[in-house]
Amino acid sequence: MSDEDKKPQTDDQKRTESKPESPVQTRHAITINGRTLNYTVTTGMMPLHNVDNGEHEADIFFMAYTLDGVENPAERPLTFAFNGGPGSASIWLHLGALGPKRVQMQDEGWMPAPPYRLVTNEYTWLDLTDLVFIDPVGTGYSRAVKPDFNKKFWSLNGDIGSVSDFIRLYLTRYERWASPLFLSGESYGTTRAAGLSNHLFDRGIALNGIIMVSTVWNFLTSRFGSNDLPYALFLPTYASTAWYHGKLPKDQLERALPDFLAEVEAFASGDYLLALAKGDQLSADERAALIQRLAAYTGLEPRFVDYTNLRINIHQFCKELLRDQWRTVGRLDSRFKGIDASNVNEVSDFDPSLTAITPPYTATFNDYARRELRYESDVEYQTLSFRVNREWDWGQGGVDTSEPLRAALTKNPYMKVLLAQGYYDLATPHYAAQYTVDHMGRLGTLEASLRGNISTTYYEAGHMFYLDVKSLAKFKDDVTAFMQAALGTVKEAMSDEQ
Repeated sequence: MSDEDKKPQTDDQKRTESKPESPVQTRHAITINGRTLNYTVTTGMMPLHNVDNGEHEADIFFMAYTLDGVENPAERPLTFAFNGGPGSASIWLHLGALGPKRVQMQDEGWMPAPPYRLVTNEYTWLDLTDLVFIDPVGTGYSRAVKPDFNKKFWSLNGDIGSVSDFIRLYLTRYERWASPLFLSGESYGTTRAAGLSNHLFDRGIALNGIIMVSTVWNFLTSRFGSNDLPYALFLPTYASTAWYHGKLPKDQLERALPDFLAEVEAFASGDYLLALAKGDQLSADERAALIQRLAAYTGLEPRFVDYTNLRINIHQFCKELLRDQWRTVGRLDSRFKGIDASNVNEVSDFDPSLTAITPPYTATFNDYARRELRYESDVEYQTLSFRVNREWDWGQGGVDTSEPLRAALTKNPYMKVLLAQGYYDLATPHYAAQYTVDHMGRLGTLEASLRGNISTTYYEAGHMFYLDVKSLAKFKDDVTAFMQAALGTVKEAMSDEQ
C-alpha cells in the first residue's frame, strides 16, 4: 500500500466510493393539544443524475415526516422546507419550528447550559401538513459525487435546478403528485423558493402556497457600498434594536414598537433616501438636521453618525450601539449581546446570535438522527458550510428572484405567499423585504389584482424569530390561517367550476 493510499479519506472521497443507501423508516407518536399524531419518518438520500448522460452526480439528504392512517394522500398537504446560506442545512426550520421535535432553548431564545435536549414541539406543522426537509448539495449529509461537480450545484440556477429535481423525484417515488403543495424557505431559502415557484410551474408542478421566513429576494437591498438603498432599508431595524436595548429618548421608548417603526419607515423611504440621493448637494443645514434625526432613531451619537457620512452599515452598528457597555449586538438577532476581546475595533469579533444556536442544534441533531431515527453515517453533518458560501457563484449583477415569483403568480393566481419577518433581524431586514414586494420584478410590476396574494406578518424577535417561544406560537397560528386560506381558495375555485 502506498503512502497516498494510507491518507485519511475526505468526505467527498467517502461519498464518491459509496452507493446511496436505502432510506430508513421509523415510527413515532406525539400528543399536541390533546390529539395524538402517529407518524413515520423517512430518512435517507435521493440520488441526482445528469439528464443528458445519466451520470450519478450528487446525493441529496432528506428527512420526511408523514402522518400515519391517511386514507387519501391527495387530500393531505405536503410541504418542502429548507434553509438558506447559501450553505445552510435545513436543521434550523426542522428542529426550531416545523418538526415534531424542537431544540430546547431558553424561552427568549438564549442558549441553555449543555448538555442540550430535544423536546416535543407543540407548535409543529405536522397536524397541518406532511413535511420534507431538504439539505441542498454541500449541506447536511448531501454531497456531490465528485468534487468537480460542486460548481454545477453551487450557483443560483444550479441550486434551483437540483432542488427542483429532488421535489419531482420525491413526488414520483412517494406518489404525492396529487397532494396540495407548499414550500417553506428561510433566508436564502426564500431566494430559492421564489425562483423555484416559476421553475416548478414550468415543469408542471404548481404550488398552493409559499411561507417565506426572513425574506430576501433582491440582494441589492442588502449589499452595502456605493448602493445607498440598504442604508435606508436597514434603518428601521437599527431603530427597533435601539428601542429594545433602551438606547432611545424616553418618549420613543414608551411607544409601541410597530407605531414607532411606522414613523421611522416613512422617514427612511422619504426624507432620508432623498437626502442620500443628493450626495454632495446636501446643504449644511440639511445635513445637520439629518444627523440629529438619525441619532434619535438609532441610539448612536451624532458625532458617530456624522463620521459615517450619514451611511451606517450593519457591522458598524452592531459594534457601536452598546460600545459604552463593552457589548455588541447580534446580526441574526440583535436582541443578543456579545463580548469582544477589544472595545476599539470597528466590527464585532463574532455574531453572538449565531454562536448561541450552533452547539445546541448541532449536538441535538446528531444524537436524534443516529439514536432515534437510526440513520448512521460518519460523514460530518454540515449545519453551516462556509465553503459552500465562499465558493458560491453569484453570477453577473445582483441576484433577484422577485421576477420569477412575479411570473409564477401571474401564471398561477391561486398561489399564496406569506412573508414572516422579525423586527430584530439585521441579516434580512423586514423593511427591505417590504421594499422588494413594492418593487417586484425587473421586467414588470405585480398586477394589482394579485397583490392580495402576498401577506406579511411580524414578530418581536430576529432572523430565527421562532427561537422565541411567544413568536413560535404566533407563527404556528399565522401559518395555520395561511394554509387554510390557501386551500380554501382552491375549494372555492372548484365550486365555481362545478
